[in-house]
Amino acid sequence: MDSVSTTSLIIILVVMVLVSAWFAGSETGMMTLNRYKLRHHAKQGNRAAKRVEKLLKRPDLLISLVLIGNNLVNILASSLATIVGMRLYGNAGVAIATGVLTFVVLIFAEVLPKTIAALYPEKVAYPSSLLLGPIQTIMLPIVWLLNTITRFLMRLVGIKTETSMSSALSKEELRTIVYESRNLMSRRNQDMLLSVLDLEKVTVDDIMIPRNEIVGINVNDDWKTLSRQLTHSPHGRLVLYRDTLEDCVGMLRVREAWRTMNDKREFTKENLLRAADEIYFIPEGTALNQQLVKFQRNKKKTGLVIDEYGDIKGLVTIEDILEEIVGDFTTSMSPSLAEEVMPQNDGSVLIDGSANVREINKAFNWDLPEDGARTINGMLLEFLEEIPETNTKVKLGTFAIDILDVQDNMVKQVRVVPNKPLKQS
Repeated sequence: MDSVSTTSLIIILVVMVLVSAWFAGSETGMMTLNRYKLRHHAKQGNRAAKRVEKLLKRPDLLISLVLIGNNLVNILASSLATIVGMRLYGNAGVAIATGVLTFVVLIFAEVLPKTIAALYPEKVAYPSSLLLGPIQTIMLPIVWLLNTITRFLMRLVGIKTETSMSSALSKEELRTIVYESRNLMSRRNQDMLLSVLDLEKVTVDDIMIPRNEIVGINVNDDWKTLSRQLTHSPHGRLVLYRDTLEDCVGMLRVREAWRTMNDKREFTKENLLRAADEIYFIPEGTALNQQLVKFQRNKKKTGLVIDEYGDIKGLVTIEDILEEIVGDFTTSMSPSLAEEVMPQNDGSVLIDGSANVREINKAFNWDLPEDGARTINGMLLEFLEEIPETNTKVKLGTFAIDILDVQDNMVKQVRVVPNKPLKQS
């Protein structure tokens, strides 16, 4: 080493610091890459992305490689700095060299390259993969030996080494990503994606048409009454029953019924029953994501929701599920939320008792209880455990509720005053 000039040693020392900076930046760049963006680039044929993806399949080997290289370079740089310091300043040069090298390594070989790599991981990781791949191949025996020793020591202290390397996102993490992507997609598309993720949290009970609102045809009525109901029906499907809804005999597609009866050129109850489809029953509590698949698998579009005793609770159509994703269709015959709620200038809201609690919570970002009853009327009856009188005032969480109208044992209209009044435009 005495034969090597001090200038040459300084040049080598600078090179060592630069190599250490490259190792440090490469490690940070590789580890901070967006794995899904990387996978997308690799599928599009980006060669650099494919190289990086191959290296990241075994992150433990990659980290070991970087640490081995970085430590070897830093140790060599430390030795060279000591020699240079002693040549220039004698014994005091050891302390000087240690202080200067520590400062230089921290700033130029650690903080600076890692900060740049964290800000621009692709620009750092992609070019670095050109060298890291061959170096990993050359040093694989040493890396493997180091990993083996590390795993053995971890087992001795009871640390599991067989950890999952999966980078799959949970539903909550995916929901957070959608929330954070508001600048990259429209609000409507964002709401649709969030609604798809929420399908498993919503059941058929939450969206079904309740039993008392189901429109059907009593086949025991006279034929003139049946023809009038078919002619003036606003729905495409009707439940056929005998006297009571419990004795339902089929689900009638109105257009198909007219076509069948016109083909036979006779309008009779027998042809009407023959044109009806078999009733499709849905157990209460079925999640919407499961029911959507069942509708598709069974080639059905409508079903009757039944409870544990086999009693009919309501009716669900595939359109109801789709509306949970894309919003209300203009062809819906049910009252829209805009027709059921009337925001007031004082910040309160007038709400019909039949309004859906879930839809109100989504529209106003409220937290009215929706675990039990699905309507405002049901929510209040469940909370009060009795039928209230008009002008009754209720305090429900942070909401002050004035019951304005009660008819036929049902709450018809309420005024809700939230803790934070609605902003009027």
